[in-house]
Amino acid sequence: MTATKPELGTRERLVRTASRLMQHGGYENTPVKQLVREAEATLGSLYHFFPGGKQELAVAALQYGDAEFAELLRAGLAAHADPARALEEVTSLLANALAASDWRDGCPVTATALETVGRLPDLQAACAQAFAHWQELVAAKLLASGWPEAEARDLAVTVVNTLEGAEMTSQVTRSRTPLLLAGRHLARLVGSYAP
Repeated sequence: MTATKPELGTRERLVRTASRLMQHGGYENTPVKQLVREAEATLGSLYHFFPGGKQELAVAALQYGDAEFAELLRAGLAAHADPARALEEVTSLLANALAASDWRDGCPVTATALETVGRLPDLQAACAQAFAHWQELVAAKLLASGWPEAEARDLAVTVVNTLEGAEMTSQVTRSRTPLLLAGRHLARLVGSYAP
């Protein structure tokens, strides 16, 4: 007997659909009419759950994207006790997920951050929180491996920055190579600083 997945509620469908569309085109290229149609919802339900409209929904979608990437990051970091090997695992998981999406499902946070900086403070803050969350996960792995706090936190910023840039390059070139190379070099960098 197989268990069936519970059906998603309207709010969750709106959030997940917004996150996916923002992965593909960012905030500006995510029309509300397309969003509600693909979420099998109505405009009324969007404004019921998100009285602030598209921007409020976009913040929730960014938080969903943050959690989704954090899950992948946690899985990769937990795969090996050695942080260097764990980072290679992260880039491998990321490359495989990106390829499986036919290079479409990039980071909704990055796509939105680039187009909203200085214009939409709520979205910019949600993007900044996501980056900080991911940096904290990497720093926690390094701290658990005996790294001094200042070095762990500085390197975590470098890791997340590198992952985001490599993901975008892999998406544009439709190749795993940029992510896998980033993983290899991040592993060397982390190994060279190991306590």
